Amino acid sequence: MLHLKNAWPICLVFCSLTLRAQRSLPLPANTRAAYDMQTRSPDGRPGKNYWQNRANYKIQASFDPASRLLTGEVEIQYFNNSPDTLRQLLFKLYPNLYKKGSVRMMKIDPSDIGEGLSLESVRINGADSTPLQPVVDGTNMELPINPLLPKQSIFLNIKYSYTLNKGSHIRTGEVEPGADFVAYFFPRVAVYDDVDGWNRTPYTGPLEFYNDFCHFQVSITVPAGYLVWATGDFQNPREMLSERCFNRLQDAAKNDSVTTIIDSSDLARGGYLNEGYHTWKFEADNVTDFAFATSNHYIWKSSSLVVDSATGRRTRVDAVFNPKHASYFNVIGYARQTVHDMSFRFPRFPFPYPHETVFDGADQMEYPMMVNDNPLESRAEDIELTVHEIFHTMFPFYMGINETKYGWMDEGWATLGEWLISPMIDSAIQDDYGMRPYESQAGSEADLPVTSLSTQQNGISLFINNYPKPALGYLFVKDMLGEELFNKAMYFYITQWAGHHPTPLDFFNAINTGSGRNLNWFWQRWFYDQGVPNLGITQVLRRGKEFAAVIECKGTKPVPVDLTAYFEDGSKAFFHRDVSCWETGNKAISVPFTSDKKLTRLVLGSLHVPDTDKKDNVYEMK
Repeated sequence: MLHLKNAWPICLVFCSLTLRAQRSLPLPANTRAAYDMQTRSPDGRPGKNYWQNRANYKIQASFDPASRLLTGEVEIQYFNNSPDTLRQLLFKLYPNLYKKGSVRMMKIDPSDIGEGLSLESVRINGADSTPLQPVVDGTNMELPINPLLPKQSIFLNIKYSYTLNKGSHIRTGEVEPGADFVAYFFPRVAVYDDVDGWNRTPYTGPLEFYNDFCHFQVSITVPAGYLVWATGDFQNPREMLSERCFNRLQDAAKNDSVTTIIDSSDLARGGYLNEGYHTWKFEADNVTDFAFATSNHYIWKSSSLVVDSATGRRTRVDAVFNPKHASYFNVIGYARQTVHDMSFRFPRFPFPYPHETVFDGADQMEYPMMVNDNPLESRAEDIELTVHEIFHTMFPFYMGINETKYGWMDEGWATLGEWLISPMIDSAIQDDYGMRPYESQAGSEADLPVTSLSTQQNGISLFINNYPKPALGYLFVKDMLGEELFNKAMYFYITQWAGHHPTPLDFFNAINTGSGRNLNWFWQRWFYDQGVPNLGITQVLRRGKEFAAVIECKGTKPVPVDLTAYFEDGSKAFFHRDVSCWETGNKAISVPFTSDKKLTRLVLGSLHVPDTDKKDNVYEMK
């Protein structure tokens, strides 16, 4: 390797290479209070006093696809595991996004605006709520209660109804006549945590969700001929499915090959369901949400695979869709491969749930064990969307991310999963989702720090800070640590916070601890600071067969150096420096190489290295 320090001492100008003292990351007052209470630890672990509340939900829902009316009764046992006495409960009524007068930040078809969720009765510990009447404000509902002491629980019974939206499909609603995706369909107790207390942020459309890990026992009644797929384990398949379809489902749960549970011929001749049974039963434990989908004309493909080599545990993967969407016949393969690659390649952690269903819907949205994906125009788009939404299984569901405040803590990971896994499924894919919007907005008023709260952003700012920017940060850390050490750090983070609610500092500190590396210099510059990514080739030095390209960091956002050398004979060579080359604060580095071929030009950059000014990324040799 060429040592340019001795070769050209006066040609290269560098800042001091003395390693700066590692700085501490900003510590918000509410996080400092959590450290003081020892509910969270500066080393990225849950503290010895960590707690979170939970609930058991028993839901009986009846849904009529023709009228879109859903009527339900939910029994809730809510456990106060906090050290605080609660004198009220806060509920989330997400269907009230469509209620007349509610604050919304997304466009809704006027025909979908109605009365929202109607409360027939609210009972506490078996008694009527009167005179403790709930106060409903948009998607929030406050319910005064007698003091609920620490380590005690309360029982609630709520009867309710609402009409599912038809034309404004925001994550839930009618897909087409005879097919519906039904999510956020029951009143739930909001999260009360050690950082903020009650999560009072209303649901207005763009921002997503924050829910406790709970147990769900759900019964869903639909008309004859309708199939139901849902979060959780299917409790009564033998009762609901005909014998031939039940046997197919059992086979699919044990075999790697794709099994057709119900096809067009089954739908045409009928008999795929047992007569007289219309109530589908599901159960799920330790999940943050519950959703279901129903159709009377979708076909059902299924397969399964081993996701944990140590135990042999299998996950069943389903794709259910309208057969007129020809591209959807391939989705079962994409979904199955995604679950495999998540388990064994990235993040290389066994898929945590027993099944995953991809539903042919009218959105692009994730739910525990469910995905609501619209059909797309190309194979690449179908793969990328399937990967992205299934990847959310880990973030925010297995890791209970507060998406309302920190959307980047889950969308950034799903974006990175999409970038990495899509080419594993189809090597022709070059997925640059979000890169061009980021490059076009970098340094603008919309380009806020990644750690800005999602509640303080909208539009393009919310997009670039939730998707490409954090994904790039994760990718650069993965590259800097190397595969083995990065996997070790991620395993530490996941095992510490699975089933819990990590905050940004919990993540940063967990990766530091898990890797044994203090990465605060990078966390600060990429996630907290403003600035732009901008590299340039300032000069190319040559001595015989020895070359040195001088790369200057003209921006303040550190990015890897990817340099391609092109030679006269048509060959090329690639040189890479991970992002740590900028750790010491130097403003320029040299990339030395040796070649006896005639060098014609050098090109800086690659698919996932953003650059706001590419005019100096090409150096033509004279």
